[in-house]
Amino acid sequence: MDWSDVRVFLAVARAGSLGAAARILKSSHPTVGRRLKALEDATGQILFQRTADGYVLTDEGRSIFALAEQMEENALALERRLAGGLREPEGLVRLACADWFGGYVLPPVLREFNAQFPSVEVEILTSSRLFNLARREADLAFRIVPFNNRDIIQRRLLDMPYGAYIAKDVPDPVIGDGKGYRLLTMDASLGTFPDTLWLQDHFPRADIVLRSNNRHVQAQMCAQGLGITVLPRPVGDQVPNLRRLGGLDEPPMRSIWMGYHRDLRDLGRLRAFVDIVIARIAT
Repeated sequence: MDWSDVRVFLAVARAGSLGAAARILKSSHPTVGRRLKALEDATGQILFQRTADGYVLTDEGRSIFALAEQMEENALALERRLAGGLREPEGLVRLACADWFGGYVLPPVLREFNAQFPSVEVEILTSSRLFNLARREADLAFRIVPFNNRDIIQRRLLDMPYGAYIAKDVPDPVIGDGKGYRLLTMDASLGTFPDTLWLQDHFPRADIVLRSNNRHVQAQMCAQGLGITVLPRPVGDQVPNLRRLGGLDEPPMRSIWMGYHRDLRDLGRLRAFVDIVIARIAT
């Protein structure tokens, strides 16, 4: 059985359509369709039911899904082990982090890393979702929650300070009131954010005018005078036309965790990047 066909099977099962699977695999819709048909022909089974809502696993498809995931894990483990054996600092390092961390915290790290290791290419993936390091979605991830996979080597880098910000030309609001002001907060659909609760508690009479899952968007809207927001200090202190509100207790800090799969612990380019991160950021 061709491993590439099994990858197609898993991608379609997880995405629910050929088009979405093609995007995951960085392939084309027709190619994914052909590989899936080849797998079904090879097994002599119909693995998916084609419905108006997408591709749904048949009983036969569900019966092999767990086995296909085991095959995937073995293949990825082999890939990680081979990659981990490469000690020379060259090739690609793929990072995963929040947009604001990539845009406001990592630039000095990348500048230093590039100066020392110009042959290493860096790719930064920014998203609110948690990337799967075991599946090589990224080599190194930064996030605000610890990793729960025992195969991940992780470290708490620092407790990130936050601040309340407002546009420079907007008068200070009354703490404990906020009437006549508006708030810019995180998107509540992603869960509860301590800074949002803190902001609402300190300005209970202010209305929420904008919710966003992007800290940079919040910062830019705040700089335009749209309202008050809470930002990680590296963001708020670097965006023009913002000032940090005084006379307040500090918003809740969030821990920043760094993690990578243990199979990559001897990968030279990753080890070099981690060393610079620790020297530059860790507290």
